Amino acid sequence: MVRSARVEDVHRVAASMPHTSQVQGTLDNPVYQVGSKSFVYFRNPRPDAVDPDTGERYDDVIVLWVGSEDDKQALVEDPGSPYFTTTHFDGHPSVLVRASRLAEVDVDEITEIVQDAWLSRASRRRGEAWLAGRRTEPSAPPTRSTG
Repeated sequence: MVRSARVEDVHRVAASMPHTSQVQGTLDNPVYQVGSKSFVYFRNPRPDAVDPDTGERYDDVIVLWVGSEDDKQALVEDPGSPYFTTTHFDGHPSVLVRASRLAEVDVDEITEIVQDAWLSRASRRRGEAWLAGRRTEPSAPPTRSTG
């Protein structure tokens, strides 16, 4: 059985993608970028993502880019999914997940989602080169199409 995902997996996969840099956000939160385009970032507490019972801002939200609105809806519309969005992200090609809920998905799923996030932001040339390299690795898990 594949183990549950952890925050460390998000960092590990994002940092392992080619041409990726990690920059610090406004409150020293990690932001992963490819070609100066963010694809994963650990969000500061904001008023649009709050605990419905207490009103407290979530302090563990991770933003993951997606390839299309269809990809986004597939993730956020599943009632059993930990992925969500807020009105702030309406029309934005990304989903949110709380770090405290990552264990609800396995490491293979979060790996695929982070890789797809990178693909959605990388240049076509970089994306094609990475995908071509994946095809030559016999043990590489398949990636989902991004639109």
